Amino acid sequence: MAKTKIDTVEEFQQIADSGEPFLFFKNSLTCPIAQAAYEQFEAFSEENDSVNAYYLNVQEARPLSNYIAETYGVKHESPQALLFKDKQVAWNESHWKITKDSLTKNVL
Repeated sequence: MAKTKIDTVEEFQQIADSGEPFLFFKNSLTCPIAQAAYEQFEAFSEENDSVNAYYLNVQEARPLSNYIAETYGVKHESPQALLFKDKQVAWNESHWKITKDSLTKNVL
């Protein structure tokens, strides 16, 4: 499934309000760990179409990144993968623990 970049709280809220499960990735444009994790997220997203995938670049969407952390009570990290189910965070992981395998085990 294709991943979609979003930048605003309004875009995110529309997705969250749908009630459908989705995977969300917080990316950093300056962190080499984030680049590796993004590649894992991308590989997972391209091979799995059972869950919608979205991402943001923290440097471009800081208000949205902060909103997610504050609204859902999940400490901000970057890179960070979050699985939303039933309008709440059901699972999250960060840094080197974001792998295609960990995403497959926890998202599908």
